[in-house]
Amino acid sequence: MIKKILKVVRAAILSIIVALLFVVIISITFKKITKEKFEMATYLLNIITVDKENAQTITPVLEGSTLIDYPTYGTNYATLKIESAEIELPIYYGADYTILKNGIAHDENSYFPGEGGSIILAGHNFKKFLGNLPKAEEGDIINFNTTYGDFKYKIYDTKIIGETEVEKVPIQNEKEILMIYTCYPINNIGHASRRYVVYANRVEE
Repeated sequence: MIKKILKVVRAAILSIIVALLFVVIISITFKKITKEKFEMATYLLNIITVDKENAQTITPVLEGSTLIDYPTYGTNYATLKIESAEIELPIYYGADYTILKNGIAHDENSYFPGEGGSIILAGHNFKKFLGNLPKAEEGDIINFNTTYGDFKYKIYDTKIIGETEVEKVPIQNEKEILMIYTCYPINNIGHASRRYVVYANRVEE
């Protein structure tokens, strides 16, 4: 009788140990994958290195199509507003965890409003960020209000692309195009291998 009890106890202990090891392995693996996927998600944004520690607040000035004194890294220099999608969020220059946690990130390697080139913005797909982005439709207006002026863009297309299809969010200086993207499916749990992108042309006023 005692042997049977000991056998059951040993089996129970072994099961608990195996279960704990399984949980630890899963947790470590999930943490590693999440970190790798987050880095991939911000790959399009983290292109250049910026000295954040010595950064100072600068107010840009637009002269013609030339921007004088660009915003410093991490600066909230603008607001994004899309009324049709109920989106109104701060835009920060640069992209890191803190920026994406607080608002919209502006790809450091892309252009600024008024410069006549590609402007690339990105944000999380949660409801309080860009979760409503798919509600914005062709013809809707996007307001991009900066510290040096207000700009309007009219949506002309939307696409669902792969996370590595960087050629579909091209940086060019032939036409002023605003591109805003977020992970897709919206509000997904875990890694999303696709991106929802909104394309808009500048509306001259």
